[in-house]
Amino acid sequence: MSEPPSGLFRSWVHSHEEDHEDVRVYRPDDHPFPPARGRRGMEFAPDGTFVDHPLGSGDAPDAVPGRWRLVSDRHIALTFGGARPDRELEILRCDEDVLHVRRLTG
Repeated sequence: MSEPPSGLFRSWVHSHEEDHEDVRVYRPDDHPFPPARGRRGMEFAPDGTFVDHPLGSGDAPDAVPGRWRLVSDRHIALTFGGARPDRELEILRCDEDVLHVRRLTG
């Protein structure tokens, strides 16, 4: 993969029920998730912008803007300009229905 898959560019919500080993599973935000107290998420845009959605107060999602860039094949660096620690992800699978990532740093 010399470029991120085009299916990456959307809003993803953490489907923690499907996580396995060190793989985190995300689904599109319109996926029929089972009830949960709160869900983290993230958004990738083709222009290199990124929004992290950690859980904020009261388990409501927060929004932390950042940037993404392709480091090497399947590795994406996320930077937040000091607002939070930078991190790197490995994309294991990405299609219209699911995103599997492994956190490499952060």
